[in-house]
Amino acid sequence: MSAGAAAGVLQLAAADQAALAALLARYGLTLVRLADGARIPGSYWGESEAGLEGERLYARADTPVHSLLHEASHFICMSPARRAHLERDAGGTHLEEAAVCYLQVLLAAELPGIGCTRLARDMDAWGYSFRLGSTAAWFAGDAADAQRWLSEQGILDARGHLSGARRESADPP
Repeated sequence: MSAGAAAGVLQLAAADQAALAALLARYGLTLVRLADGARIPGSYWGESEAGLEGERLYARADTPVHSLLHEASHFICMSPARRAHLERDAGGTHLEEAAVCYLQVLLAAELPGIGCTRLARDMDAWGYSFRLGSTAAWFAGDAADAQRWLSEQGILDARGHLSGARRESADPP
């Protein structure tokens, strides 16, 4: 979906970029801010969507914050082997993708002026699709498998809070 189709979605220009960069740095990611209109390296969807290559997360002023957090969550959730060769396509299983979506909501809670509610609303506006009809409903009532996966990978602690760690286990054979 293009940025024009999701008017009102929070973009990088309106976010606390220092807080976002600090959050990403906790996981070994560097935010690379690009000039307006520049091509975004490593962007899976193109247009204004964030791009991920190695330990660099690329964005422009018009990049949606939910896109930045989604790509950061892919980086955090992927195996070290995939992380070492990362360029554009994070790969992973269906369950890992669900965990990525869950994690991006949790990461939003760490950012001033964003939070879970705002991010869920932006995800819905952008076109994320969940069985219960909305991101907030899925997060609250249908994401136990994603939460369990994140806990098993050490990304969440025993209380279900962010541990500050990224996944270090290998992909299953």
